[in-house]
Amino acid sequence: MKFTKMHGLGNDYIYVDGSKEQIPTEKKPEIVRKLSDRHFGIGGDGVIFINPSDEADFEMEMYNADGSRAEMCGNGIRCVAKFVYDKGLTDKKCITIVSAGKVKTLNLTIHGKKVELVKVNMGEPELAAVNVPVLADTEQVIDQPIWVQDKEYRMTCVSMGNPHAIVFMDGVKEMDLEAIGPYFENHARFPKRTNTEFVQVLDRNTVLMRVWERGTGETLACGTGASATAVACILNGLTEEQVTVKLLGGDLEIYWDRKDNCVYMTGPAETVFEGEVEI
Repeated sequence: MKFTKMHGLGNDYIYVDGSKEQIPTEKKPEIVRKLSDRHFGIGGDGVIFINPSDEADFEMEMYNADGSRAEMCGNGIRCVAKFVYDKGLTDKKCITIVSAGKVKTLNLTIHGKKVELVKVNMGEPELAAVNVPVLADTEQVIDQPIWVQDKEYRMTCVSMGNPHAIVFMDGVKEMDLEAIGPYFENHARFPKRTNTEFVQVLDRNTVLMRVWERGTGETLACGTGASATAVACILNGLTEEQVTVKLLGGDLEIYWDRKDNCVYMTGPAETVFEGEVEI
């Protein structure tokens, strides 16, 4: 099987042209786990198959490193845009990509005939607890307590096509994310598990974020997580509508346009290498 290794701010995936590589769906989880292994496989935060689509220009079929399906990935979808443009599958600088039934519009910045930056309309943030989903007695979960390992945290829950719990705190750089992340991910209040963002506000336009991704663990960046974080910041009155989210892999620019209620994410996408692998 031919593949391309790509990353968005270090959030790396293995990309496969689904129009050329015909793999039975039932075999994909096992293949994903094998390929994602950083010691015995190619290594990555998961695998993304780029398929033809009747709903959009292309479909993004995304899997986490543990073989589970994921609804959306902001860094991943930017790389899909670079993949299809750089390989000549499209010559459009504004394209649509569908993932888990939801269509996103992406605007491409080209430099030297290659995609350098991608601006993604991430769509409307979902705040209704039942749709995130998170178990709650209120319609929305904004700055509410959650007990994890006998400690109280305050969280705001947002879905950007996948569930996020945003926790504001100090000492984000020093925290032991490996120790606490799995307990948030698998907490009883999250029926479909959750991604968790631990966020420190630096000023009215800048935040520092580390993320524990559902089905993967800590990653260097998370586009949906950065988008959800910006929404949570604004809902809690902590920042302006334009937010620079500083991640381990670099920065993402997030803007929540309250007029059309859409979140816009801008960031880079890079190709690492290509190859073939036995599956």
